[in-house]
Amino acid sequence: MEILLDGKLLAEQMDTEFIRRVEELKSKGITPKLIAVLVGNDPASETYVRMKAKRCKKLGMDGETINLPKETTQEELQTLIDKLNNDKSVSGILAQLPLPKHIDEQIILESINPIKDVDCFHPYNVGCMMIGSPVFLPATPAGIIVLLERYGATFEGKHAVVIGRSNIVGKPTGQLLLNKNCTVTVCHSRTVDLPSIVRQGDIVVAAVGKALIVKGDWIKKGAWVVDVGTNNLPDGTPCGDVDFEAVKENAHAISPVPRGVGPMTITMLMENTIKAAWLQVGK
Repeated sequence: MEILLDGKLLAEQMDTEFIRRVEELKSKGITPKLIAVLVGNDPASETYVRMKAKRCKKLGMDGETINLPKETTQEELQTLIDKLNNDKSVSGILAQLPLPKHIDEQIILESINPIKDVDCFHPYNVGCMMIGSPVFLPATPAGIIVLLERYGATFEGKHAVVIGRSNIVGKPTGQLLLNKNCTVTVCHSRTVDLPSIVRQGDIVVAAVGKALIVKGDWIKKGAWVVDVGTNNLPDGTPCGDVDFEAVKENAHAISPVPRGVGPMTITMLMENTIKAAWLQVGK
């Protein structure tokens, strides 16, 4: 390994850029405002929204979490989303996933005004991304691309292998890499001989949610490896999808867990919120 893809360090550097942009908006009478809607009391979700609110405060933005009981009905949540859509002081809205099982997530995500959809889950924004004319980019996939770019990765003509096909990470990451002129292979649970395909990757993105699934001999010499996994070993130690100690022997660059993709996800959410504030005043 020659390069550690330190997302925490990069996020701190980008915060300096964001603070300047927020100050510019404030000088024009505009304060970006992000509203997170949390239904129920999932501990991981509660931690995540606290991190978002803390980051907003650091950047000089307004950040608010609306906590609703897990018994909240679909209609009640829909009414709240409609209210936030019509509130001109609100730049960005996100419905923290997962929602309780009695609520149709897709209906809620599609009810958020696309210009306030800073998570980039609305079909309009997903479609714009697919054709290469994005309004917003989904936070984790965009964070992966920026992490690679800022540390010097090149994309054109490279073979990128994405492990995982979720709508939140795998599929959009593959599309963003394709938009960068990579040749992209998306692997999944039905892929035959996964190791042999991963060995072809100049860029490997692991986003499957299985602890240490990517072994050292899966990675060819000089590859760039991004680990999106957030898992725990039996003793509670956090780890990613990549066997870091083994993979670093072959990889040119690798992201750690933690301090890798996680901080960049919130960074790109802040980017989208600032952009949303500009868009809503016609800029």
